[in-house]
Amino acid sequence: MIKPRRKTTILVIIFLCLFSVDLRCGRLFAQQEKQEPIIVNGDTVEYLTEGKEVVATGNVSVIYKGSKLTCNKLTVNTQTKEGLAEGDVRLEDGQAVVEGDRIKYNFQTKQGMIMDSEFRSNPYFGKAEQVEKVSDGQFIARRGYMTTCNFDDPHYRLRSNFMNIFPDDKVQTRQNSLYIGKIPVMYVPQYNHSMKDPLMHVQFMPGKSKDWGIFGLSAWRYNITDDIKGRIFLDYRSKKGFAEGFGTNYSTVDFGKGDFKFYYTQERDHSLSEDDDLPREFQRYFIRWRHKGDIDDRTNLTAEYYEINDSKMGIYGDEYNFMKDYFFREYEKDSQPPTYLLFHHAFDYSSMDFFLQKRTNRWYNRGYLERLPEVRYTLPSFELGRSYLYLENNSIIGNYNKKNTSTLTPAENEETPDTHVNRLDTSNKLSYPMKVSFIRLTPFVMNRETFYSRRAYGSTFAPRTVFYAGSDASTKFFRIFNVKTNALGLNLNGLRHIITPTISHSFNHEPSVQSSELRQIDAVDTITRNNTSTLTLTNKLQTKRNNTSVDIVDLNLSTDYSFKPKSGERGSSLSDLLIELQLLPYSWLTVVADATYDHSGPRNDPLYNHFSTANYSFNFNFGKERTFAFGQRYLLKGGNELTFDLAWRLNPKWKVGVYERFNRGHDPALKRGLREQEYTLTRDLHCWTWDVTYNVRRGHGETIWFVFRLKAFPELEFEFNQGYHEPKPGSQSNP
Repeated sequence: MIKPRRKTTILVIIFLCLFSVDLRCGRLFAQQEKQEPIIVNGDTVEYLTEGKEVVATGNVSVIYKGSKLTCNKLTVNTQTKEGLAEGDVRLEDGQAVVEGDRIKYNFQTKQGMIMDSEFRSNPYFGKAEQVEKVSDGQFIARRGYMTTCNFDDPHYRLRSNFMNIFPDDKVQTRQNSLYIGKIPVMYVPQYNHSMKDPLMHVQFMPGKSKDWGIFGLSAWRYNITDDIKGRIFLDYRSKKGFAEGFGTNYSTVDFGKGDFKFYYTQERDHSLSEDDDLPREFQRYFIRWRHKGDIDDRTNLTAEYYEINDSKMGIYGDEYNFMKDYFFREYEKDSQPPTYLLFHHAFDYSSMDFFLQKRTNRWYNRGYLERLPEVRYTLPSFELGRSYLYLENNSIIGNYNKKNTSTLTPAENEETPDTHVNRLDTSNKLSYPMKVSFIRLTPFVMNRETFYSRRAYGSTFAPRTVFYAGSDASTKFFRIFNVKTNALGLNLNGLRHIITPTISHSFNHEPSVQSSELRQIDAVDTITRNNTSTLTLTNKLQTKRNNTSVDIVDLNLSTDYSFKPKSGERGSSLSDLLIELQLLPYSWLTVVADATYDHSGPRNDPLYNHFSTANYSFNFNFGKERTFAFGQRYLLKGGNELTFDLAWRLNPKWKVGVYERFNRGHDPALKRGLREQEYTLTRDLHCWTWDVTYNVRRGHGETIWFVFRLKAFPELEFEFNQGYHEPKPGSQSNP
């Protein structure tokens, strides 16, 4: 036996191969992976030759293959690399930490067993009678609980007989009971949750609003497998009744991924007038399916399907809309979402798209365009040999149906029937980029041919021809100023001024077939003679902050100049001047502005030579959860809105939010005064946050809602309410 050494920390490096390899197996060992040593630190360390064991006591620590073990006493076998740790044991392995009084652990396989233990795998904390370390990325806790609250007596916990935890990945549990404090409130057969998912599994949000009355929105998330997950919805609105639905997200190896959502209500609307015999009970539902998949490296498929059935709209007209009443955020993005199938394939130097779009909801407004199908071929600009000539081609062939009737706006007479046409539109563009002195010049010519199956009144005709010609010219000027100062806190480390003027000119003659002779499907059929130059001027002022280039000033001016089309029409003129400005004088302040200066109308027009629109916003960021913004959106002879937005952390426990929208314009359709105000008070409850929000919107009444959310999973599955959409400072919402 080797006598122990004391008083100082001793480092013992033990190689498994040192005592187990002889000359006969030397060649075999040379082919094997080199073994890492176990490094044992302790106040007292002794090596037992007979048992080939190391015994360490006092402040023991072991680091091996990314795992760290600390304890009061450790016995480890140098051959099997199995160890027994006792007293204040702590095992850190990747994203997981397990603590207990005694653990058996194999450093090579990273397997072990620890009794009466505590564990942590962000964001979860827990205790268990037994924790089994299965592998480097998995451990199983039995007969215990887990929570996101790190108090000794947590606010809530999920007691379970089996907790399968994959650190930084997911958790899977069975036979669970949810406790609030020490009171059991719910039995949960199983619980599966990805640690990368910011959503809680069970969500409930109560509130009260003018349109819904007292309401409660709930969502239950479920995981069937790692690739099939979903939500179950059960909602109640005192003025509407119950609504329910479900959603499913799926992912496959060979067929891509997508989601499906169904939401249904047998609505009983008691707010409607009782003076007539019209019903007040309606069947309303929403079906959405979206899918996207890669067939191979060059081919992918995207599809969306929407079916929106609304008997209330069929009776009372477009005053009511299911999307607007129940899914306002989606309604704002697209009030009539399309159903389509898109097949895309990329060749070596070009691509092809097969597009199929069908109207699946007959209440969609007039003008909905069906493409049954449309095939597009795109050849980006490429050089013809070594000629410095570049060719570009775009060709589209399609079978089009333009729906000019719907259940809400039926055709009043035969002059507005649905329109059908087959059309092939192809264009070939030839360009020759060059550099003339300090100017980059790209002249081009283009020919566009459009073939129609029939003209406006049924007969066929020769293809329409349009010839284009033009040129793009641009250059860049810059100057560097040796300025280094921190005056006014600007932190300037040199200044670089860049000016980029650009002129683009395009001309096309009168099409060989007038638009009045064509069936009007889209913008392709409305082409007329054009002779326009686009003038753009970009100004940038740059400096360096923290060795990174920063645009402290970015100003863009652009306008079009239209040359006299032909005799008898309005002469040459400038169009509106568009102005865009962004300032970043400080890291905590951003200013964004844009404006339109009207210069295109008749000189006797009251809007002529005036700013028709002007918008700006000042955004202040004084640190985490301390932001402030205000802005304005101005429309000449229209709205003039001021907005104010504040989110401020008062202290570690309290945070406030304020949003206000004020109209001071002269548009009679928009009443002056305060249009909307919202106040949110947030209280930190350690592992929870509690939000109380009060909103008043003119014409929509008052809304108040309460939200409890786990800090570990801060996102919400559902909307705050059906009517509130907070615009950015300076933006203008609908009244």
